Amino acid sequence: MLIPRFNTLDEMVSPYGSDSDSGSVDLQLSNLEGIKKDPNNFDLIDSDVSDTPGTSLKVVTENIIQSELEGPPGVIIIERLMNSIQNYLNGDRKGDLEKLTFLRSLSTLSRTLSYDETTESFIHEHISQILDAITMLIQQEPLHSLFSPVRQEVFIAITDLSYQDVNLLHGSEDRSDLFNVLIKSIITLPSIKTLNILQTVMPSGQYNTESLYRQTFQAFCEMLQCMVMQDPHLENLGRILEHMEPWLQSAKDHERERATVSMSQMLGCLSRHLNLQPPLQFQKLGNLVALMALLCGDPVEEVAQEAAEGTHYLLHITLRLKCITNDKRNRQSLKEAMKKCKEFLEICSIKQFYSNPFKIAQVFEVFLSPNELGQFIVTTLDGLKNLKHPCTQQSAGELLVTLVKSAETRFEKVSDIIGAICVRLPVISQPNARQQALSVVSLFISRPKYTDVVLNHLLFHPIPFDRHLSELWRTLDVDLPSTTWILWRLLRKLQKCHIVHQEKMDYVAVAATDALYEVFVGNKLQAATYRLFPQLLMALLIQVHHSIGLTMSDITIPNGVYTKQEVTSTSTPLSFAIQATKTLLLRTACWYEFDAMEKKKGWNLLEGENFHLEGVSLLAHALLEKHDILAHKVLYLLIPLLNRGNEKHRLTSAAFFVELFQSPLAKRLPSRYTITRLEEWLHHENQQFRVLSLKGIDNLLCHHQEKARPNIHLLAVNLFGDSIKKVKCKDKKDIEGQILESLIPLLLHLQDEDDAVAEESCRVLTICCQFLKWKLPREVYNKDPWHSNPSGIGVVCKFFEQKCRGKYNIMMQTMKYTQNHQVHLRRAAVLFTGLLAKYMDHSELRMKGTEWIEDVLRPLLHDSEPSVRIITSQALCRVQNAGVESEPRPVMCRLRNLFNYIHN
Repeated sequence: MLIPRFNTLDEMVSPYGSDSDSGSVDLQLSNLEGIKKDPNNFDLIDSDVSDTPGTSLKVVTENIIQSELEGPPGVIIIERLMNSIQNYLNGDRKGDLEKLTFLRSLSTLSRTLSYDETTESFIHEHISQILDAITMLIQQEPLHSLFSPVRQEVFIAITDLSYQDVNLLHGSEDRSDLFNVLIKSIITLPSIKTLNILQTVMPSGQYNTESLYRQTFQAFCEMLQCMVMQDPHLENLGRILEHMEPWLQSAKDHERERATVSMSQMLGCLSRHLNLQPPLQFQKLGNLVALMALLCGDPVEEVAQEAAEGTHYLLHITLRLKCITNDKRNRQSLKEAMKKCKEFLEICSIKQFYSNPFKIAQVFEVFLSPNELGQFIVTTLDGLKNLKHPCTQQSAGELLVTLVKSAETRFEKVSDIIGAICVRLPVISQPNARQQALSVVSLFISRPKYTDVVLNHLLFHPIPFDRHLSELWRTLDVDLPSTTWILWRLLRKLQKCHIVHQEKMDYVAVAATDALYEVFVGNKLQAATYRLFPQLLMALLIQVHHSIGLTMSDITIPNGVYTKQEVTSTSTPLSFAIQATKTLLLRTACWYEFDAMEKKKGWNLLEGENFHLEGVSLLAHALLEKHDILAHKVLYLLIPLLNRGNEKHRLTSAAFFVELFQSPLAKRLPSRYTITRLEEWLHHENQQFRVLSLKGIDNLLCHHQEKARPNIHLLAVNLFGDSIKKVKCKDKKDIEGQILESLIPLLLHLQDEDDAVAEESCRVLTICCQFLKWKLPREVYNKDPWHSNPSGIGVVCKFFEQKCRGKYNIMMQTMKYTQNHQVHLRRAAVLFTGLLAKYMDHSELRMKGTEWIEDVLRPLLHDSEPSVRIITSQALCRVQNAGVESEPRPVMCRLRNLFNYIHN
């Protein structure tokens, strides 16, 4: 490795070398305008870099015009050269001698191009043949050995032609192909050690293989140097990099070393002979910086040393480039960038700096544009694919994180970076490097500026088709303030798919659902999951409804979406939605709700087209029983959702909503959200809405008897009666359950303290029984208090017990009213409970036990109303008699004697 020629940044950019004031950044920047006016003024930004040993470009340049080719004798020689070339192009026998003669004649003839029109005409007339001949010639050279100087002469001939502005290596596809073949012919040769062994086994006798190889390789390097020196716009530098990049990343050490040496020498030559003229066409600076930084950490010492030297030259070139291309308006930013660069270089010695890829990334980062930063990232990602050298993978991973953290707000094409990560994940084998690539995604997605861009691109790689993305979603590691924002944006993408009806499901719905599932499994966004639980639960339930009956072929997949991996036959949009819903419950500690769905076949109900709403109601009921706070949050969320989205969206929301009417919190809702909405559904053309309306009314009847809002119950009863009258014959079977559930509330409200409610309850109860084709006993219409007519109410109780037996548990429903705030209803419920115990099947009662009934009634022995206390004692007596065994318990006997004494 050559000793770097610049010891400080000042020496690299100062017009006075190392003796100038090294701290004067202002002095350096003051020369910017002069550079812009005259880009070739090397006195403004100079270096003391000496020529690379072994480079003969200067010698070649000085000897282009040969004195022996001038004058009349020279004309004869030129003709002979042209004839020699013509004979080769038209001839058949082409051995090594003919090849070498042709190449040397072409090289010599090219030196006359600058002053001989005949030569110029000949070359341009035969350029296509010459190109084909050289291509054929180089393709005939063996890739496993080096026994002749043909390759060397090819490189020399192309170099000489290039000096005369005849370029055979770019401008068309054929020329680009030739360039590729030339590079391959030298880079892929066996190592020098292997070549020497081959010479021992198969001695050629004419050339020393090692010496021939070194001369050939140097000719190749000089050819590259000539290409960049002759191009003031640096367009050729980009072409060379495009062709050399695969070899700079080769898994074979000797190939990588050759590519690095040739690249380093070319950069050194360019840094010494910069002749830049606008417009500059080099568009791959970020790509080149990343390649050189990775090579500085190469496990092969020779490669790392050459790369360090090349990177040193590249920094010099970069400073010159930025000074020339910098806009006046950005002068201050360039000044700050150079100051930052200087500070980095002063921290450690040059040797230490160039042996540390991460410091290289930090220094170059300040000069790279947003587009060049993206190039750096994508190129570094390719380093993660290096399966042979784990240390290269590790260096690449650390380089990624270093650069993204340093320049996190300056990236533009973030989608390209995320896409590159997604494509390369399958081939990144080292765990640490893989995790670092994933952490880059976390860094970008956690910035609000990039969140949607990252999400959109990740969803273009749906997990069903790209299972490597599962790990990415599960390992998202972002700061707590960002978690809710990220999860919310992902949730919104799913919600937007439910707004309108579509014949086929949008792929985003499936991709977002599966992404949510993976996020729940990874549990990295736990706090956000709890915070957004109501929205997540409803979105997933709605997605379940939309997914019923669909297969993966029913998904609309636009062009560009990754679909290379096959999906298992059991994978459907419905299975993804169900697994996401289950995981959400488990991750938010809703164990009771999950178990309830398991035991009562709730998941099967959710998956059924005709039973989906029943499954939704079951889950809502379980949530209300165990986690009423979460249920209340869902209740408030649902109010605006009921009028949004397509019909499936509204149906699922409505099913959950009416089930939550059982909550005491539902009493606080204005009637426009309850009664009015139920009335609208009652007249809806969709029969499922009409059924939900009846169920909602039934829940209101059971749970809305508060003092502050007596009008709500009256409205609910009235609406319920009207709804039954409008039920069509085909719908009667579907609503029979709701009518059975309403009978006891209507019956008990015959004793309501509000006469209007009592009268309306009597009217609607009659309608219900007519619907069921039952004839009510006349005692029902007796308006006297029940406790004053126990025999009459006994007839009524016996009638309903017999009619509802095996269809509905009226005992359970009656006991709910024993806690009602109205004395009239509380007293009626206690009386009815005792009578039910008397008339129901005693064997069934004994089998189930009476303790649960006694536990509900016993606190009422201390009720504030004396009549309630007395009737409770009688009811307890009837319950105990119904469930008594052969020998009554002593305590119960004493209570019975006490109650009889009170009664008499």
